[in-house]
Amino acid sequence: MFNSSTNSSGNNCSYDTVITKTVIPLVYCLIFIVGFLLNSVAAWIFLYVSSEKSFIVYLKNIVVADLLMSLTFPFKILADSEIAHPQLNMFVCRYSAVVFYTNMYIGITFFGLIGFDRYYKIVKPLFTSFVHTVNYSKVISIIIWLLFMFISLPNMILTTEVSKANYSRKCIGLKSELGRQWHEVSSYICTGIFWIVFLLLIIFYTSISKKIYSSYKKFRRNSDITKRKTSRNIFSIMFVFVICFVPYHFCRIPYTLSQTSSQFNCQSQTTLFYAKEFTLVLSAANVCLDPIIYFFLCLPFREKLYQKLHLKLKTSREVDISKSRRSNTLQESVNIL
Repeated sequence: MFNSSTNSSGNNCSYDTVITKTVIPLVYCLIFIVGFLLNSVAAWIFLYVSSEKSFIVYLKNIVVADLLMSLTFPFKILADSEIAHPQLNMFVCRYSAVVFYTNMYIGITFFGLIGFDRYYKIVKPLFTSFVHTVNYSKVISIIIWLLFMFISLPNMILTTEVSKANYSRKCIGLKSELGRQWHEVSSYICTGIFWIVFLLLIIFYTSISKKIYSSYKKFRRNSDITKRKTSRNIFSIMFVFVICFVPYHFCRIPYTLSQTSSQFNCQSQTTLFYAKEFTLVLSAANVCLDPIIYFFLCLPFREKLYQKLHLKLKTSREVDISKSRRSNTLQESVNIL
């Protein structure tokens, strides 16, 4: 998954260069340090934020997923840079890489659920349903975790072809024939989930923008401020998806096919490998951007952070405005979309 591979025909291609052994591991070092620190702080703050709304429950799940994802980086760094024993790559291929991808798609799915939650609360406020309750959000969260564990677990179990000749660098070579087939199927499933979530987010946030703009068009006061905040919030979330995830998902299926099919020559495999590695770095960088999203888009998170740091967030007049916002669904949407 993380490392160079052998296609089903057994053709070997070496990807060991200064880029894969030095540059990319150094970038992951930076991402790990920043991402782990920011998500640790975010997790600490969310411990004090009450799960009184469904989107808070979803945000907390994203924090957990990002933390678990961050913890896999040191293993990739050591394996790719070849600092540690070559057998470490067996652990990376069988466990940590699977944990990385599993939590990446869990985070993506929860962002989709946040978009769904905001859409129905803002665009269809009269539509009341149990899907808006905190208990429902907790149940759906458990289902999401179990679903992705079910998808990813076979990738651990079926990575069993241990060989002293190939365990150091070739993940796909460590999989049984059934393991290669499941690897391909799970890649299709996860890629499909991403594109569905991405398209739904475009639909949700386009509808939310139209609803908010039309509502505030009737009132001149603070209209421009609201529009700017709404645009900023929506742009922030979509920016993360476009920059971090879209490039990787354009090349994931071709790369997976290059691993499991004999129709690719060595040059094509190498090109797809580097495309996958560079775009995967962008996906990994998502763990550094999510905490920034929490700060700007989630008012309860921001208030609790300032409180813990003993900083003043707003004037008394702004506090009154904040309370008013919490009582108004459309105003609330400006703070968390």
